Order: sequence, then structure tokens, then C-alpha cells
Amino acid sequence: MGKTLKSIQDLRDKQIEFYNNFKTKQGSFRVAVGMATCGLSAGSRPVYNAIIDEVSSLGLNNVKIIESGCIGTCSVEPLIEIYDDLGDKVTFIELDEVKAREIVQHYLANGDLESVSKYLYQDGQRKKYYQKQKKIALANGGIIDPENIEEYIALEGYLALGEALTNMTRQEVIDMIKNSGLKGRGGGGFPTGLKWQFAYDSPGDEKYIVCNADEGDPGAFMDRSILEGDPHVVLEAMAIAGYAIGAQKGFIYIRAEYPLAVSRLKRSINKAKELNLLGDNILGTSFNFDIELRLGSGAFVCGEETALMNSIEGNRGIPKPRPPYPAAKGLWGKPTNINNVETFANIPVIIRKGAQWFKEIGTKNSPGTKVFALGGNINNTGLVEIPIGTTVREVIFEIGGGIPDGKKFKAVQTGGPSGGCITTENLDTPIDYDTLIELGSMMGSGGMIVIDETACMVDIARFFLDFTVDESCGKCTPCRDGTKRMLEILERITEGKATMADLDKLQRLGNSIKKGSLCGLGQTAPNPVLSTLRYFHDEYVAHIEDKECPAGVCSALTKYFITDKCIGCTRCVKVCPTNAISGKVKEMHYIDQEKCIKCGACKETCPVDAIIIK
Repeated sequence: MGKTLKSIQDLRDKQIEFYNNFKTKQGSFRVAVGMATCGLSAGSRPVYNAIIDEVSSLGLNNVKIIESGCIGTCSVEPLIEIYDDLGDKVTFIELDEVKAREIVQHYLANGDLESVSKYLYQDGQRKKYYQKQKKIALANGGIIDPENIEEYIALEGYLALGEALTNMTRQEVIDMIKNSGLKGRGGGGFPTGLKWQFAYDSPGDEKYIVCNADEGDPGAFMDRSILEGDPHVVLEAMAIAGYAIGAQKGFIYIRAEYPLAVSRLKRSINKAKELNLLGDNILGTSFNFDIELRLGSGAFVCGEETALMNSIEGNRGIPKPRPPYPAAKGLWGKPTNINNVETFANIPVIIRKGAQWFKEIGTKNSPGTKVFALGGNINNTGLVEIPIGTTVREVIFEIGGGIPDGKKFKAVQTGGPSGGCITTENLDTPIDYDTLIELGSMMGSGGMIVIDETACMVDIARFFLDFTVDESCGKCTPCRDGTKRMLEILERITEGKATMADLDKLQRLGNSIKKGSLCGLGQTAPNPVLSTLRYFHDEYVAHIEDKECPAGVCSALTKYFITDKCIGCTRCVKVCPTNAISGKVKEMHYIDQEKCIKCGACKETCPVDAIIIK
């Protein structure tokens, strides 16, 4: 850029300049390659390199290529989006190096879209996926180069910070966030502006801002995607929050398992400092604010704010009793405000567009949008952002494209190991904080795992509880010992060794753990069990009384049989690890139940579906 920004006018001038550089010039193309963790794992790096190489080989000076963050449609990666000089966009999906080179040769070099139309994300598919979404927290994801601060500024980045510092008092900033109705997107749903007010009102000459990026729920990747695709939005929001409550220091507590997000954050912090958007006398004002990263080492409990603060201070990551709350006594005993990544990602646009604009989205009690990581047995896995109040059915069967292979929907787990199940009869439930809690689930940070008819709900509950038992810090008895006892009962049920009295024990234990645990991890740990007991009680009964797993998942209660469909191809014999299958070529085969370990290899390899589970 050549110089630091010494005033908001400097920033406004640069915003216009950068936007003119950002928009696609006449006769040119802008190619955004999805290069978040999801894209990279699907093979986007070779695609990116192939485009670079082919553009260079053909001498195409009218093509700009960028590495973008997650575009959202993770199920069809690797993918690229190409913008022309009219602002129109086409998306090419499921690419490899060969396809990428073809796109450059035909479309970018000669404007021939028809020759590569077979690689397009068709309009019908695109409309179904995006028409009920609204991007706020993910607005820049997949559009800008996350490591280029100029592109963030081009799309009005840091203007909210400049507006707050030069034209708003601290209380006015807080009031705007309070009036917007923004609730914390980390799971609890506590009003964000009220949390800021508490920290502002707490006396102290030293205060802190903390961004909770310790995203540990199985199947959740919302915060990671925001940080990989738009890191500056979080940095700007933290600086606004720092100004609002009177803090000069911020920490981002992020999982070390997110190396790409960490590297992009480091570069972004350095760039913001170079331009005087972080550091001392930001934009020529008297406000100073700096941000440091703190890497967590994979402890799920550190997503709880008091455990997180312990870890930042260099101590073991275990929760503390509350009160006092962090707003009064947080990091090193000083007033501290903690919000998660997605909450911060909403702040700049609220400052720019106003509280009323935000309140017109979502519901009266829960304005705005919510980002969900849509996974499990669903056709369109990926990252979605919907107005709060959208129904479960709309998310799964319209945005998500329904269940693969013609299977029936059974349930959707929201809130990860802290949440519960939503079943068929509740598909038309609006997704908001209150209604999900009424159903025995919760919004959580945003994981949404779809479950089809082939799943065993007892095993699902066992899976989540097993995760929680492993992740318990062990400080309080209800969580440490209670969840372990619950897991033991679930294991007995899946092995056919339980009694009906065990179901009563599960219910009592779950309720006691919810009431007696020290932190949110223990208080919500029984939710998957209590929820499945509530909605799938018959499956528990089948395991206990009939000694059967209706879904054929629990191996101790299942047996594999070969039917008369068998053509005697011997494929099952070859893959059986215990030599449990016998039979001659072209004759029906048999399984020795004593030798069978129920690994399922035979069923997977059978070409005529002759093997069944009972």
C-alpha cells in the first residue's frame, strides 16, 4: 500500500481505490479457487497449479487467479468460481488438473462456455442450495483472497472500526449491538450487547477481549471456515469490541489442529499492524489494540470460557465455578469479554448497516442468521448460513438435497455432543434457540449431522457420550463419574446385557448430571442420551428385551446370513478375515457364526446383495 492509514478518510480513499482494483476489468476474468481445508483435502492445490500453469502457457494477461476460502458447497469440491467483467459468475465443480486446463483453454482463452458446460454447477442445483440462504458471517467467504487485506478493505472492511472510533462513543457502540438483538453464536445464545455492557461497566484499568475459536464438536467446521476465508472480519470485530469495553489487548484461542487458519490469522494480524489497523493510535486516534494467538492442544473442555482462560494463562484447562463471571473477573482477574468466531463475524456489518437492518432478518427473539456445518447422511454436505427461523425440513430437504440413495430420514443431531435429536415429526420446527431447547436439543455452535434409517440411535448416543467421557476434565464428580456410568449402561445395552431397569438409571443419572455438573460440558453431556430415550425408546427396548439391534449396527446383537441369492462367486470367502465362510464355486455359501466377527467385509463385497443382517 505504500503507507499506513492515519485517518478514517485515508481508509475511505483506499477503499475506493482497492475496490476499483478488485472489480473485474472489461474483458477480464477473476478466478477464485476454493482453497480452505475442505478444498485442499479434496485436491484443489493441483487444480490451482494447473490453472496457473495453463494461463501462463497461453499468455492470458486478462485473468486474475486467487486462493479463496470455503465457498460452501463442500460436496462438489474441488471447485472454482469465475467472474466476468459484468459481475456474472459461473461455478465449475468436481475438478481435476485435466478439467481445469480445459476450462482455461476453452472458456478463459476463447469465451467458449459450451465446451466445458459439463463441468458446471448447474443453475437448478445452485438455486436449490443457495436460494434460502443469506450470507452475513460468510459474506466474503469464497469471494476474497483471505490473505490480501486490500480485498477485504475493498469490500468495506475496517470501515466499521473507523466509524466506531471516530463517530461513536463506546456506549453508542454497545447500544447498537444490544439493539440489534445479536445473540452469542457459540451455543449459549446469550445477548452479545449485554455481555459487552457487563464488561464495560466492570471497573478496571486493564481489560481483555477473547475470541473463542476452540471449535471441538464432531462434525463442526463453521469457525474454521470463517477464519480461513475471512480472517480480517474477526480482527476488525475484536478491535471494535476492545474499543467498546475499554480493552487494549485481545487473544484468539484457536485449536492447533487448524494450521491453515492459524497461518492466515498470523499473516492478517501482521498486515493489519502494517496499515495501522491494529497496534497503537489506530487510524490516527488515541485507541490502542493488539491481538495475539494462543493455540489449544485439542481439549474439548477448553471451549468452555473459564477453562479457556485458564489455558491462556498457562494453566491446566479446567473450568472454574461462576460467579464471578469473566466480565467481572476474567483473564488474570481482569474484566474480560469472550465471544466466539461467528459472533464476531456479525459485528462489523451491524455497525455499518445498523441494528434495525439486522433485526429484519431472522425472528423477533433471535435476529440474524446462523451458520451450520451440514454433514452426515445428506447429499449436499457443506457450510450453510440461514436466517434464524428457517425450518429443519428446508435445511435438510431443500438446501441439503435430502438423503442419499433413497434412504429415509431418521433424525438430525444438532449441537454435537451437547445437543440432541430432532425427528421426523418435528421437521417443520423453526430453527431458533428456544424451539430447539424445547425439543431436547440445542443450537450449539452449529454442527448439524443428518442421520438416515440405517443408523442405530442407541449407538449414536453411545458415540457422543464416549466422546464426552474422553473429554471430561475430571474436576467434578457428576461429569467425571456420572458420564462414565452412563456409558457403561449404554455399552451393556448395545451388547444385549442390560435390563429395563437400566433405562430408569440412565434417565436419573442424566438428569442428575445436568443439574450437578460444574460447567456446560457436563451439564449438556447427557443430552444425546436423554433425547434418544425420548424419541427412540422402542429401539432401546428392542436391544434389551428382544436382544436385537433393529438397524443391524450393534455387532454383539447381529448375525450375518447368506441367502439363496448367492451365486457362489467366492468373493466373500476371499475377504473374510477369519475364514468363517465356506462353500464351493457356483454353489450357495454359508457363514460359521462361531467364527464370524461381524466385520461386514463380506456384505460390502457381495455383488448380488445376497448377505443380510439379522
